[in-house]
Amino acid sequence: MMAHSMDDRDSPEKGFDSGKYVRYTPEQVEALERVYAECPKPSSLRRQQLIRECPILCNIEPRQIKVWFQNRRCREKQRKESARLQTVNRKLSAMNKLLMEENDRLQKQVSHLVYENGFMKHRINTATGTTTDNGCESVVVSGQQRQQQNPTHQHPQRDANNPAGLLSIAEETLAEFLCKATGTAVDWVQMIGMKPGPDSIGIVAVSRNCSGIAARACGLVSLEPMKVAEILKDRPSWFRDCRSVETLSVIPTGNGGTIELINTQIYAPTTLAAARDFWTLRYSTSLEDGSYVVCEKSLTAATGGPNGPLSSSFVRAKMLSSGFLIRPCDGGGSIIHIVDHVDLDVSSVPEVLRPLYESSKILAQKMTVAALRHVRQIAQETSGEVQFSGGRQPAVLRTFSQRLCRGFNDAVNGFADDGWSPMSSDGGEDITIMINSSSSKFAGSQYGNSFLPSFGSGVLCAKASMLLQNVPPLVLIRFLREHRAEWADYGVDAYCAASLRATPFAVPCVRTGGFPSNQVILPLAQTLEHEEFLEVVRLGGHAYSPEDMGLSRDMYLLQLCSGVDENVVGGCAQLVFAPIDESFADDAPLLPSGFRVIPLDHKTSPSDHLSVNRTRDLASSLDGSTKTDAETNSRLVLTIAFQFTFDNHSRDNVATMARQYVRNVVGSIQRVALAITPRPGSMQFPTSPEALTLARWISRSYNLHTGANMFGADTQGCDGDTLLKQLWNHSDAILCCSLKTNASPVFTFANQAGLDMLETTLVALQDIMLDKTLDDSGRKALCSEFAKIMQQGYANLPAGICVSSMGRPVSYEQATVWKVLDDSESNHCLAFILVNWSFV
Repeated sequence: MMAHSMDDRDSPEKGFDSGKYVRYTPEQVEALERVYAECPKPSSLRRQQLIRECPILCNIEPRQIKVWFQNRRCREKQRKESARLQTVNRKLSAMNKLLMEENDRLQKQVSHLVYENGFMKHRINTATGTTTDNGCESVVVSGQQRQQQNPTHQHPQRDANNPAGLLSIAEETLAEFLCKATGTAVDWVQMIGMKPGPDSIGIVAVSRNCSGIAARACGLVSLEPMKVAEILKDRPSWFRDCRSVETLSVIPTGNGGTIELINTQIYAPTTLAAARDFWTLRYSTSLEDGSYVVCEKSLTAATGGPNGPLSSSFVRAKMLSSGFLIRPCDGGGSIIHIVDHVDLDVSSVPEVLRPLYESSKILAQKMTVAALRHVRQIAQETSGEVQFSGGRQPAVLRTFSQRLCRGFNDAVNGFADDGWSPMSSDGGEDITIMINSSSSKFAGSQYGNSFLPSFGSGVLCAKASMLLQNVPPLVLIRFLREHRAEWADYGVDAYCAASLRATPFAVPCVRTGGFPSNQVILPLAQTLEHEEFLEVVRLGGHAYSPEDMGLSRDMYLLQLCSGVDENVVGGCAQLVFAPIDESFADDAPLLPSGFRVIPLDHKTSPSDHLSVNRTRDLASSLDGSTKTDAETNSRLVLTIAFQFTFDNHSRDNVATMARQYVRNVVGSIQRVALAITPRPGSMQFPTSPEALTLARWISRSYNLHTGANMFGADTQGCDGDTLLKQLWNHSDAILCCSLKTNASPVFTFANQAGLDMLETTLVALQDIMLDKTLDDSGRKALCSEFAKIMQQGYANLPAGICVSSMGRPVSYEQATVWKVLDDSESNHCLAFILVNWSFV
């Protein structure tokens, strides 16, 4: 029986067999606590040593010492569990309060809508008794009624260039912001998939039928209000598209608040439109209930106030009343309300890109939700709940991510004040080449203080944007990440890596077929909701000729992949990478390149991420077949930017190489896009005739050779659709490979578990060879059983190890191999089933 325990000090303990209590003195407890702090579960030898070393414990039996440590561990476990439950209870209480407030707000909104509906009915009925013109006027007037509930305050002439006038604008901004954050000034619609809960991101909503675009988020964080305000006011730290925030004036107010005049510059996400900037007044103050507010609004001719700086590189956008409300929670932590409301001036944007600037969902993901996620991430890191690999501090890893994004954004935008200038074209309009020879640009920037080596004199950027139709964005980014050899040139990668060394490397000739290499992805860190992860990619090369010996050394890339969460609505995805050396210092110079994919139309349903399951392999998709219209008509814009160093003697050669390389990458992406675009007649799950036939052949052949039913006795006589669904959803990996005597077998089909095991997609499956997947023992076992398979139709293989396409080892408990026969009883392929596989 477990001994009873009381207070830690001077506490009695009862032994297992003596039935007696032992009362410890404070000195004895102190000695035991010292040992517990070093080793909570000491061995029998350590307990005996403790008795010998501490004379004050000599009258205690070893069994009693053992009981004390057991009880001490039990008390510690109970204390931690109690603290955890108290934390969960506080979160639930705060979330309940937040939901009740949201419910009250929604009820007010419903009341407004009911009132408006009755008012409109009354006006329409009244108008029908007079004239049609009056009826039309009534509809127009009633339609304006909602907009007039929270009109822009019309003030008499005021001098907004003095502190009193600015305070008047600030108080007006505060009132408007609070109506949006907690009231009904905006018709908010909750975003799908954003469910409230103690561990969720919070409540996220977007605007409907309002001027501009707006988003709102509410959530809980375990940080104090002033710490939250400090984090959120540092916009470049969490808003990746923010280039700079310059505070031009700070004015204290009599109520303890602060007014700031701020110029904010925002990167353009593509090469097809200009960047935006805002000239705003930001007001920070405390409310009577203890809440803290930071609200912001553009200063225009209508509001009054001083004029802000203008730049020809930016289009002036308008920020309507926005900001964040931070309220303290009972027991610690904060409740945050965030509102972003902007007008990005779509009139200056090409027609095809306007959905990007008119989407409240994209605004929500890029700004509102990003702010809330960043605060939650720092709260988790502060509490020690987030573990990172490699021994690096979270702030250091976060800085790497910020530097990668910032460097890529600088390359895409190419601002003149950063030193970028266009280079003459070769006659084509598809690729833009820009150069930067400004030494001040690289000193102290995200590139690092020692970025340009002794032989270098500048940086060259080749960039392009392209429009793709009916291409699943997540599948495209995953393919680019997981199958670098399909689009990258290893010689170009080697040239980029050479920029980190003091010795120059010859400008390579771009190879249309790339260069043989393999990649291994090593994870570094990921955000709480796995929407972004930082990793190191090791590229291993193999030289097949003397001139390629310089390419045979391993290279390393620091890579950031973001926006690959299927549940994200309205977000963009990107893959950004930069060469690094083996030392990978915290201040390592970075020259980022990469891809950004932005959906231009509405986000498809979450189930559409299964597009990866409805694709064909790359080889069969490039056989000259023409693309047909898919059921959906989605569009996305893909932005590509690659950066290279050059010296004065090699600039033209580097420009030629960069231009050709980016054109090759564009061509590769177009072929990949053709392969992953859902098309009628392709091998789609679950209705294509080819897939149904293959599923029937696999199941029938397994039953014929082994005498067992692959999916159980209850599937006998099932139709093709049922067989295909059971094959696709089978928990074990099922793979098919070609059966050729004059070539290495390659995989031709895999179910979902097989794709997960190989870490690939149906697009690239046929590029994976069987002998590269099995280890030595697996290949030997298959070769020894091959004759038996061809004679008897199947064989069982022992447990073994195989390798995924990403180089990760995978174990399996058993494998069965059998011949798949077609309707004419001819050999079609070999099928494998790997039972109970898992990553090692």
